[in-house]
Amino acid sequence: MAEGKIIVISAPSGSGKSSIINSILDAGTFDLEFSVSATNRNPRQGEQDGIHYHFLSTGAFRAAVENGEFLEWEEVYPGRYYGTLRREVDRLLGQGKNVILDIDVKGALNVKQIYGDRARTIFVEPPSIDELRARLEGRGTDDAERIAVRISRARYELSLAPEFDTRVINDNLQEAIAETTGIIAEFLAR
Repeated sequence: MAEGKIIVISAPSGSGKSSIINSILDAGTFDLEFSVSATNRNPRQGEQDGIHYHFLSTGAFRAAVENGEFLEWEEVYPGRYYGTLRREVDRLLGQGKNVILDIDVKGALNVKQIYGDRARTIFVEPPSIDELRARLEGRGTDDAERIAVRISRARYELSLAPEFDTRVINDNLQEAIAETTGIIAEFLAR
């Protein structure tokens, strides 16, 4: 059985990363398994544990960190943790499956460092910070203070974009999906 590969897609919040990933998974073009991340935040309306995230209490998350259970984890916002459980990825790779990760920027770079050429990192960029702000405001899920925090974080994340294998500017969602699909097809064909 051939070993699976890892596709890592990262982006500032509001850049369209989840829309791109969901479109690619829904198309069914590739044999990809989605790795469900863990977080200590509360589920949003409609989110289910084990499907959208592994929702952990802060104490359980910290214990998993202490026990070395994460491939990567990050305190993305003060007191808000996200991470990828090592067992989740290793289980899928061990079955010969290709894994797609939707994780934060620093986590993506950590995964690349661990898996090397077996992983492909893709950074999805908004066309501009102003457009990103408009998208976040349009969601209607965050107040002005939270949007300011997300924009500040986005500026930092954009500074790390050159460290990724590939960058996709999401100025047009359908074009960004097509470009990302092509990148994945080329990588999996190797």
